[in-house]
Amino acid sequence: MSENLFGKSIGKLGFGFMRLPPLEKGFDMEQINKMVDAFIEGGFSYCDTAYVYRGSERAVCQSLVERYPRDKFQIATKLNLGPVESPGQMKEQFDKSLERLGLDYVDVYLLHGIGGRTGTKDEDMGAWDFISGLKAAGKVKHIGFSFHGTPEKLDEYLTKHPETEVVQMQVNYLDWENKDVQSRLVYETARKHNKPVVIMEPVKGGMLAGEESVIAKVFKAADPTASIASWAMRYAASLEGVLTVLSGMSTLDQMEDNLATMKDLKPLSESEKKTIDEAVAALNAVPRVPCTECGYCLEGCPQKIKIPEFMKLYSNYLAYRTTPSLARQYGFIESSRAKTCEKCKKCEETCPQGINIIETLEKVSALFD
Repeated sequence: MSENLFGKSIGKLGFGFMRLPPLEKGFDMEQINKMVDAFIEGGFSYCDTAYVYRGSERAVCQSLVERYPRDKFQIATKLNLGPVESPGQMKEQFDKSLERLGLDYVDVYLLHGIGGRTGTKDEDMGAWDFISGLKAAGKVKHIGFSFHGTPEKLDEYLTKHPETEVVQMQVNYLDWENKDVQSRLVYETARKHNKPVVIMEPVKGGMLAGEESVIAKVFKAADPTASIASWAMRYAASLEGVLTVLSGMSTLDQMEDNLATMKDLKPLSESEKKTIDEAVAALNAVPRVPCTECGYCLEGCPQKIKIPEFMKLYSNYLAYRTTPSLARQYGFIESSRAKTCEKCKKCEETCPQGINIIETLEKVSALFD
């Protein structure tokens, strides 16, 4: 079923247009064009964007729509319900996406982030009827949603909305048994309903590709010729019912590495699965900043720095030893920057874990400011 959604195999690598290479103003379109060329020439065709990915839909238009015949690619974009306050705004958003993309229709239209912050807006605004209407009108070929939530919630959605054709979800080997993300159970729920799956975050935003991480030692010992990222990509692509595995690539080198992995995809062997288990164990054994996110440190901070979020960020750095994806997370934290710390020590006086908060903030600042 997963291979036949478009009447043909589209290849297991999807191009996620969320982390495009930037220039001082806009994107590095020259590099993006080379990435698109390599992607299409490699025999792949599924590209993913969203209304809220700033500049992404226009980049898809310039690099792909304006340069290739329509039958060479499929494009998925998303309806973000966060800012929607009336049903009419859904149509405005869809029309804007079509304009940016330079298309008469999109291949896949997804409700963005269902099960997350949007709450019940999908039902309140009649979003399901809206996207079904777009499909009936020929403006959309297939409908579905990207999902952030529990397996129980996914089961509820798919039971109530059997018209769903695609479910996009986060799957990677680190989150597979994670009690918060529950990737395995979410994936199994989609398969129980016989829905094709589009996988996002297979490399966890780049964190499972770090050459200096403890996982690198595990993987290089098993196969010195394979890239660190290739293990994560193969893990996701080896699952049954996967339509494609999205990778939010930022460089031509990343594209070429993924193409080398996915052109001649080899499912993981049993011994390789054990190697991944070893890598997960090694990651989980890395000492973290012992922050419990109690928030006591926040009360007296004169700069209103969201200290727990920076402690978590630094813990991730200790584990993954890669900065590009973490720098992006750093930029998303709505707070004064780590460098604004006045070293007053009020946070340390109230920290029940005895964390050297000031010293840790200095390290965070050195990495990301």
